[in-house]
Amino acid sequence: MGDKKVLAILDSHSLIHRAYFALPPLSNTRGEPTNAVYGFTMMLQRLLEEQKPDYVVAAFDKAAPTFRHAEFAGYKANRKQMPDDLRPQIPLVKEIVKAYRIPIHEVEGFEADDVIGTIARKVGRGGPGDPGFHRGS
Repeated sequence: MGDKKVLAILDSHSLIHRAYFALPPLSNTRGEPTNAVYGFTMMLQRLLEEQKPDYVVAAFDKAAPTFRHAEFAGYKANRKQMPDDLRPQIPLVKEIVKAYRIPIHEVEGFEADDVIGTIARKVGRGGPGDPGFHRGS
């Protein structure tokens, strides 16, 4: 691949959600739920060990409504609420991401998917200063 670099962009909420439902309820010694934190961390570690990306960024949703909610009142109206024991795990996942020294990208009024698309588009444009990313294998 020459001087091409690999960028991994994490859809963090998707991974957190997947980890939460993939594992049985787990908790720490204080009784706080940790199954999503543990699962996310294991997926992240596996990505780093197996794919060995040169760069990693984590995209997160902001809690505030997005521009889609303003345009369509029924946006995600039928989606189930986040489980009560999942909500407190999100800040813990962010602490893990920060401990790995992975930049967090989240933008008020936009979902992580929007952030991911913007990063991918900017990286994929090329031009002066582009470090030469590719999608990886």
